[in-house]
Amino acid sequence: MTSTRDDLNAFLDYPPIDVPHAATGPLAGLTLGVKDIYDVAGHPTGGGNPEFPGALKMATATAPSVQKLLDAGARYVGKTQTEELTFSLMGQNVHFPHPVNPKARDRVTGGSSSGSAAAVAGGLCDIATASDTGGSVRGPASFCGLIGLRATHGRLSLEKAMPLAPSLDVFGWYAKDATTYEKVADVMLGEASVTLPAMRPLRLASFDALVLGPDEAAEYARMVAVVESVLGAAKEAPALSFSVDELYSMFRRIQAYEAWAVHGDFVSKTRNMDPAVRARFEFGKTLGCEVATQETKKRSEFRAELEALLGENGLLILPTMPGAAPKSASTGDQLLDYRERALRLLCLSGLSGLPQITIPLGTVHGAPFGISLIGPRNFDRALVALATRIMDAA
Repeated sequence: MTSTRDDLNAFLDYPPIDVPHAATGPLAGLTLGVKDIYDVAGHPTGGGNPEFPGALKMATATAPSVQKLLDAGARYVGKTQTEELTFSLMGQNVHFPHPVNPKARDRVTGGSSSGSAAAVAGGLCDIATASDTGGSVRGPASFCGLIGLRATHGRLSLEKAMPLAPSLDVFGWYAKDATTYEKVADVMLGEASVTLPAMRPLRLASFDALVLGPDEAAEYARMVAVVESVLGAAKEAPALSFSVDELYSMFRRIQAYEAWAVHGDFVSKTRNMDPAVRARFEFGKTLGCEVATQETKKRSEFRAELEALLGENGLLILPTMPGAAPKSASTGDQLLDYRERALRLLCLSGLSGLPQITIPLGTVHGAPFGISLIGPRNFDRALVALATRIMDAA
């Protein structure tokens, strides 16, 4: 294997290794980058922190979801950078040179799947694995002009992957174009049905209103019109029982509680950690079982409500992110403000466990801006097919 090195800071500087892959298959001839939370035999799994236990040893077996891609013919070319323990959304890991957004070089890539998004958007590999807990597939995809599916929770294997918050974590990927994205979807999810059901598009004004300003609102309206040209006119859905802020708080508490349960011991012992990331973990330390139980009960109520709203053929249209990626030179407070606004959009899929796909239809202020569809449980492969149809109509 030839080691991949780049000016995008997408790949980590691990020594090159040969990873067996099938000589034939639907992904033959395509190159594969792997986010550094998934085990690849012969490489460490660094998790974005140089002191993380996985960074100090070689994995002896490859994660099943990665192996599935290798068995389909994809050729491994290296590990891609991730945010520290995946607990961030902007793609700026203090331990490594920040990945560069190839579609807007003065803006962040988004995280935590920062290196994977940069590598695919920059043409350094054809496919790259990702993961999504709070938005780590969808955010970078929107920022870097890529398709990004957050799969139905539990649909795809996370064995031999570093967790963050297990009730929210999902496997994902990026690909160089819609055709390749569908090929990977066939491998991971099974081939799409030739005939898709008639869909019932919906919107929620409270989430549409989270775009940053008039330019974003105008571009979002244009994207909605493209989606409606394929799906039909969207209807305003009844307001949810939980407010936007209540859902955000619910998500934040569940994520932080689980993240501390998973990584609290390591976070407590290491001094080599971004203070902002540490603060997110330590918020989870303050949450007891009673709080987690209460939030989980509310999540079950919300999940049932959203599933009932969508039924078997409903599709919720919403902005993926509030707008284009923030500038790389933004202050910490500016990035935090953007992050908090973005998580209010992103939490619907995470809390419900329903699949969401972001489609690269828009541009605002010279940078990519995606639109999303949330569909019924296990509607993942159909969402990918719909994304292709919508992109063809744009």
